[in-house]
Amino acid sequence: MTAHPSDLTRRGRIAAFFDLDKTIIAKSSALAFSKPFFAQGLITRRSVLQSSYAQFLFILSGADHDQMERMRSHLTNMTAGWDVEQIRAIVAETLHDIVDPLVYAEAADLIADHKLRGHDVVIVSASGEEVVTPIAAALGASHSCATRMVVEDGRYAGDVEFYCYGDGKVEAMRELAAREGYDLSQCYAYSDSVTDLPMLEAVGHPTAVNPDRGLRRAATENGWPVLSFSNPVSLRARLQSPSRSTVTAAAAVLSSAAVAGAFTYGIRRRKR
Repeated sequence: MTAHPSDLTRRGRIAAFFDLDKTIIAKSSALAFSKPFFAQGLITRRSVLQSSYAQFLFILSGADHDQMERMRSHLTNMTAGWDVEQIRAIVAETLHDIVDPLVYAEAADLIADHKLRGHDVVIVSASGEEVVTPIAAALGASHSCATRMVVEDGRYAGDVEFYCYGDGKVEAMRELAAREGYDLSQCYAYSDSVTDLPMLEAVGHPTAVNPDRGLRRAATENGWPVLSFSNPVSLRARLQSPSRSTVTAAAAVLSSAAVAGAFTYGIRRRKR
């Protein structure tokens, strides 16, 4: 039997790397928890309003590099002194209530299809690992890569140990690939933002999802597939029992992405 070109090959294992915000879920994962943090007395009402406004801008226009830097500075300053275990407990207690309604059905189907094909699923996000890790587990991902904060005596010190953003995402992907034996030239990546261009260029099969203007332009120039996700559904219901029709549709999308990605990768290889 001839193996499918995107299945496991002698060159290495295959992973699908997914950005989280606006690729899998419809909101910023970091800002989505502002209300339970307020309920626990960690942030003020003004901070909640600021987070809501930041979320509105994020959805409206996407986050460029300067916005991401400002968001990082805001979050690190705000979280300085927070108890790490308290944050993990809040996320665990409120995860499904907050994240379940935000997961795109199309993303859930695509994740399910990658897993059916024997691919590992990896969530790569600039949000903190305390938020990303449990979301990745709920999605059934094999691994996650996220921002790590400096922790001293069980509390956030107000500084970043590793920022999983831009080239940092590529660094995390390459480290994971070396450890797990992934062949990045055979791997997939999905993102909505031009700030993730390095992440998409690091794999053989890049796909733009709900792309901002900059990424749409890059996708057009490189001949990358462009997908539109717009239907948030219950995470648990969707991942536990994907319908035959949705899995078949996801498989068709994935096959198209594989063909386009392989073609693009070949062109890029010949240009080097």
